[in-house]
Amino acid sequence: MHIWVDADACPGEIKELLFRAADRTKTKVTLVANQPLRTPFSDFIDSIRVEAGPDVADQRIVELVEPGDLAITADIPLAAFVVEKGGEALDPRGELYTKANVGARLAARNLMDELRGGGEITGGPSNFSAKDKQAFANQLDRWLTAAKRRLQQPK
Repeated sequence: MHIWVDADACPGEIKELLFRAADRTKTKVTLVANQPLRTPFSDFIDSIRVEAGPDVADQRIVELVEPGDLAITADIPLAAFVVEKGGEALDPRGELYTKANVGARLAARNLMDELRGGGEITGGPSNFSAKDKQAFANQLDRWLTAAKRRLQQPK
């Protein structure tokens, strides 16, 4: 069980929550970014720096993710790839992407992208809020609890 973080656009508050959760639950967390990252000293936290370029960090996460892993990302196409490989993805605002919902979320994202491209919709998501942070923390705790249970079940 491993948590992969699409770290270039991940809010600092979310990274801090992940750092605390990694040490508390002894879960490996790896941040992937195209810039140097500061991480606390921990046996459970590390980072990977990739070359600059569109989707390079995403591609690296897809290469490394394994079934049962979690990716932290707001990038729905990346979430879909992670789910396809048997993992799950968690948006920094607390939405968990699974086999049951990622296809619909990807279709909605693509539709909105087309509407924005045609000038029919302008603007982007609202600012990251304390409510978003709490939703993320709650969903992360639920995921960690369920993942630990799965690991403890006899095969």
